Amino acid sequence: MPATPSTEIPVAAPVAVPAESAELQSRYGRTPRARTRDKRSLWALGGIFAVVLTAWVVWTGLDGASTVIEANDTRHSIIDDNSVSVTFEVSMPVNSASTCAVQALNESFTVVGWKIIELPPSAQYNRSFTEIVRTTELPNTGLIYECWLS
Repeated sequence: MPATPSTEIPVAAPVAVPAESAELQSRYGRTPRARTRDKRSLWALGGIFAVVLTAWVVWTGLDGASTVIEANDTRHSIIDDNSVSVTFEVSMPVNSASTCAVQALNESFTVVGWKIIELPPSAQYNRSFTEIVRTTELPNTGLIYECWLS
């Protein structure tokens, strides 16, 4: 009877790896003391990162002391070659004075007129204003640039 091929895969005998000497381990930084130092360094870096991240979150996200002023353009109308009327709404804290900058732009979006307006304190949160801005040439639009507490 012919011999049947075996399905068993021969396993090689384990190769003996020579043990590394203490001098060789020390040379390449594989001593127990070096591993402990590396772990401490990683924990220290992780702790510093956590402290910095927490401080940044508190500084940027949880600071509720800053007041918010919102200003939106409602409309503009060109009066003549040298002036534009700008109507805008301002939402700001009650009984707070603020200042707003209104600008007029030409067709190439160049500022051709600029006006600073001081808004008196009021008991209303939302208010509407209309201002006329004088320009150096024909304006294409007029809009609110920015508002801030004064």
